[in-house]
Amino acid sequence: MAEGIGFSGIDFSGKDAWRMFKIMSEFVEGFDELQGIERGVTVFGSARSKPGTQDYEDARAMGYALAKAGYDVITGGGPGDMEAANRGAFEAEGRSVGLCILLPREEKPNPYLTHTISFKYFFVRKVMFVKFARAFVVMPGGFGTLDELFEAVTLVQTKKIEPFPIILAGDRAHWQGLLDWIQNSLVARGKVGAQEAKILQVAETPEAVIEILKKHQNGGT
Repeated sequence: MAEGIGFSGIDFSGKDAWRMFKIMSEFVEGFDELQGIERGVTVFGSARSKPGTQDYEDARAMGYALAKAGYDVITGGGPGDMEAANRGAFEAEGRSVGLCILLPREEKPNPYLTHTISFKYFFVRKVMFVKFARAFVVMPGGFGTLDELFEAVTLVQTKKIEPFPIILAGDRAHWQGLLDWIQNSLVARGKVGAQEAKILQVAETPEAVIEILKKHQNGGT
């Protein structure tokens, strides 16, 4: 075994060891800054939605309704649906949290945040999304949104986290193809259990989302 190489393959004489300290510091900062979040709801969605479009206004209404219901709105802190949800929460005078990611071409955090934390590492940021959320509300989005959606579903499916609502929000027609594929392919072929498919719930309006959250809070599924 080469000198300086541990059993894990990490070179403790080089950059990997120092990178571990950076990772730990991001976890510490995140836990410290977010410890007051007790009624968080993470809202995911497209970064490409423009102000004035239906998707943007739907996300804005969602953030507003969640904040008015007493929930802290958490997003990725960027543009599009993230900005819209934060904007709605901000306009409702609620807590509007942005967990931003540092990327070479990433836009600045949106201007509707009451709390902002920036992360270098995606996986640290994902932990914060889950740890401080009582639910995930997923607006129509792209690959990044689907990545975050199915990671949460997998954590609930495998019982790595306490079950919480994972809600597909907005126009049901947008989600129907995905729901049909899960039933007609994954469930039908035995890749996913019928009960596991029920981890995903659909709510077309903010009011329906709030009802799901209240039901879960009161011990419902």
